Amino acid sequence: MRRFSVRKGFFGAAGSPLVEDGRVIANIGGKAGTSDGNKDAGIVAFNADTGAVLWTATNHEAGYSSPVGATFGGRRLAVFFTREGLVGLAPADGGVVFQKHWRSRSGASVNSATPLVVGDLIFVSAAYETGAAALRVRGSELVQLWASDEVLSNHYATSVYSNGYLYGFHGRQEFNPSFRAVELTTGAVKWSADKFHAGTVTLAGDKLLILRETGELVLAAATPAAFRPIAQAQILPPTIRATPALADGFLYVRNSDTRDNALVCFDLRP
Repeated sequence: MRRFSVRKGFFGAAGSPLVEDGRVIANIGGKAGTSDGNKDAGIVAFNADTGAVLWTATNHEAGYSSPVGATFGGRRLAVFFTREGLVGLAPADGGVVFQKHWRSRSGASVNSATPLVVGDLIFVSAAYETGAAALRVRGSELVQLWASDEVLSNHYATSVYSNGYLYGFHGRQEFNPSFRAVELTTGAVKWSADKFHAGTVTLAGDKLLILRETGELVLAAATPAAFRPIAQAQILPPTIRATPALADGFLYVRNSDTRDNALVCFDLRP
């Protein structure tokens, strides 16, 4: 924060960095006139072995989204969703290939959901009357397939993609959002489970692992036909906002309890 003159955000630093070809690339959110002479330090790449700064790019403040590495037309890019919007840049030198402003007009807002890359498409989503969009990458251009704030506006939880469809939360956490299935290329809502409570969703094969903030785990089929819960159980007391990790059938979950059982592992193997 001192080196890059980073302004304090609402919730500290929440986005994971991206490791690409010996580089650790992060949305630092630094301002102009940093202590090491760099003018723009919105996104910074460090040498993974030494920590040396390799390049800096953009003047974007930090969002809470994590970047992803993706290949478009044979070109490898790092895709970020900063506080300002969507950015695709070259991991080697930080050259910006494309960018799109995608930010709420409200200052008290966040960009949190990680961009989803499906082939040459990018799904980007945010709450606070910002909305979601499906964008096709054509060289250095982004071609909009659709955009709406009435389809799948993710507050903090990233949606998942399976066989042509998106599954995720629509609406702000405070307002009891719905859980939906949406066709990626058209934005058509196939079904909506209203007043579902906020949470996170993880794709496991052809199943959805939906973990509500209330601590209830719901297993459902990843199908656009209808919302079909298979099983559900109260696995932890509230409040759970951290995305769980699934590895070899074991689910790792963390809640906000700093005393007992803050981190728990569940065996979900058949």
